[in-house]
Amino acid sequence: MPIDATQPYDDNNIFARILRGEIPSNKVYEDEWAYAFEDINPQAEIHTLVIPKGRYVSWDDFSHHASDAEIAGFVRAVGEVARAKGVVEPGYRLLANIGGHGHQEVPHLHVHIFGGHPLGPMLARQAR
Repeated sequence: MPIDATQPYDDNNIFARILRGEIPSNKVYEDEWAYAFEDINPQAEIHTLVIPKGRYVSWDDFSHHASDAEIAGFVRAVGEVARAKGVVEPGYRLLANIGGHGHQEVPHLHVHIFGGHPLGPMLARQAR
């Protein structure tokens, strides 16, 4: 169910619980700014999630409230994970779903890294 990304941060969301170690995950990367883990329902051969360690609901919340160090650290972490997964040379896709129209399902900013094979068109075409 898509969430309203303008609502306050929910400390009981699944990613907050993963960060606290309450829910296990297959960790790929961790530093002071970010945590990355494999998606439990992969949509591509490579499907890794990267989340900031701070309490941010969406990209808007993050870009407005995070410190410059947090923003730089998170963006660098996404690049580190892409390199570690070996997707830089063949290519990959980053996706951040925001709010209802973007079909965001977890109220914690997260970036999906997809790769491992050709991914096709960016969006499914829909009749208008």
